[in-house]
Amino acid sequence: MSPDAKLVETLVEIITREVLLAMIEAEEQDHTPAGAHCKVEFAEGMKVTTCFDNAGHVISAGAERLTSTVGNIPQDLNLARMIDHTLLKPDATPDQIAQLCFEARKYGFASVCINPTWVKMCADLLKGSDVKVCTVIGFPLGATPPEVKAFETQKALDDGATEIDMVINVGALKARDSELVARDIREVVNVGHRAGALVKVIIETSLLTDEEKVIACLLAKEAGADFVKTSTGFSGGGATVHDIELMRRTVGPEMGVKASGGVRTREDAESMVKAGATRIGASAGVKIIQPGSSEKAPAPAAAAARAY
Repeated sequence: MSPDAKLVETLVEIITREVLLAMIEAEEQDHTPAGAHCKVEFAEGMKVTTCFDNAGHVISAGAERLTSTVGNIPQDLNLARMIDHTLLKPDATPDQIAQLCFEARKYGFASVCINPTWVKMCADLLKGSDVKVCTVIGFPLGATPPEVKAFETQKALDDGATEIDMVINVGALKARDSELVARDIREVVNVGHRAGALVKVIIETSLLTDEEKVIACLLAKEAGADFVKTSTGFSGGGATVHDIELMRRTVGPEMGVKASGGVRTREDAESMVKAGATRIGASAGVKIIQPGSSEKAPAPAAAAARAY
């Protein structure tokens, strides 16, 4: 029996990625500061190097152009279990949050994604179920200091959150301050992982060039994040197939990729999964998993006031 062509292609990509990474890391050893260790990632023609001291603090980070492009798209997963059932509107009421939790239990969604003020309530309502409690940190602008994001993360974990979606410092990324972006992510990852929580990094793709998206994804990977995520839903754009494909190629097969923003139908969700998403953030989760949900839903009347 001849080998599966797709499997062979996937294995070649993974092996190529690891060989190239090992070669680059060997080159970097001679330039590593004393008492530090550095992590190197590359994708889409970019290389990002982040160095940490013995306490795990970021001491330097930078990015430069390369030429290699490797990655992998994951296999299909059960759709309902990939959805973060989301309600991040500023005017959400307790009754609406309770309904969100009821629907998440009923349909077996991966999590509910809510603002931090609702974490304790959701943790109580979802106790005993498989549904996780996801909240957002530095939301929606990402412009708070790393120390504030770390404090906010700890409070959310204390209240019962088990997944953390943090927004990066977008302005710092666009200014090429990779060290600040890396520290920003690392602070939240350290706090989240100490409690066994997943950390997803929102890079806000609608505000970034493709090169900046690659740098953001690699910095998130080096900082130990579990997922990269497209959008908050508050910056005028959401997930696109192009961005999901780019993010998947960048982080490779081992990290999660979350498509969030504008995913309103089953067709939308399936196109994101096909492009490489392993989690979907959507306020239309119930509609997405219903039969015959491929018809495009009308755009909400106040899109700027919603996050998906």
